[in-house]
Amino acid sequence: MNTKEKNFISAVIYLHNDGERAVTFCKAVTAELDAHFAQYELIAVDDACTDDTVKALRAWGREQAAPLTILHMSLYHGLENAMNAGLDAAIGDYVYEFDSTDMPYPASCIFDAYRTALRGNDIVSVCPSVIRSGGSELFYKIFNANSHSPYRLRTDAFRLVTRRAINRVHASSAHLPYRKAAYAASGLKMADLTFEGRLAEKRTGRFNLAMDSLALYTDAGFKASMGITLCMMALALAELLYTVIVFFTGHPVAGWTTTMFVITLGFAGLFAVLTIVVKYLSLLLDLTFKQQKYLVESIEKLQK
Repeated sequence: MNTKEKNFISAVIYLHNDGERAVTFCKAVTAELDAHFAQYELIAVDDACTDDTVKALRAWGREQAAPLTILHMSLYHGLENAMNAGLDAAIGDYVYEFDSTDMPYPASCIFDAYRTALRGNDIVSVCPSVIRSGGSELFYKIFNANSHSPYRLRTDAFRLVTRRAINRVHASSAHLPYRKAAYAASGLKMADLTFEGRLAEKRTGRFNLAMDSLALYTDAGFKASMGITLCMMALALAELLYTVIVFFTGHPVAGWTTTMFVITLGFAGLFAVLTIVVKYLSLLLDLTFKQQKYLVESIEKLQK
């Protein structure tokens, strides 16, 4: 008797110059999915690979039974936009998001995430027990301190999301600058699974992504601008008080150094606030008018 799960499963895998490791990873994912699910699909997002990643994956895809879709991006898009393209192509009731072909976790975590989702969780993150300190952890601390979501973001290896979660976040915004933040802000139930281990080094160059996420999903920008404004106001009041004291005491003060100091700090605060405002306006402009989120060159479907 076939006791495999009947829900259709999609696994979206991000690839950028992963070489043979892409095939090894896909084999491990396929083995786990085949053992537990009656129907599933693999969607590999080729983010402008320039090595033999696609060639090796194509040769493997022709030999295995499960449907493999290779989504070829027209140019390098980066992790978030490329994965958004993969999510749009996925048709599963539950969708695995593999942002990397590193597998520091046991393969059994894949099905464990599904069982956790069946307990009423729309987003399940599989996270390492050892968290490396750095820029990403600083971002999570700022995000969690200023987010309205009751769920805390943390470093994860991969996640499983339901179709309802995908539909919810796309209903709120057609463009998702950062999927994890969008899921946390969706209001749906989230859960974390922890495995013993740590992740490899994260990709660099995600500063703009962090700034966009803080601007969209938290009050960090507003609080920062208010803090700067209050500091400038306090400085102005202190200068006013200083001027009144000098006026009534009659002590001669040259004042050039103090005046220039206050003017310099005042302009610095003004420009800091304007920088935050410009960041918000730029982001709103992109979200409103930039409808073309990504460019797909071709879609290649492989099956034995």
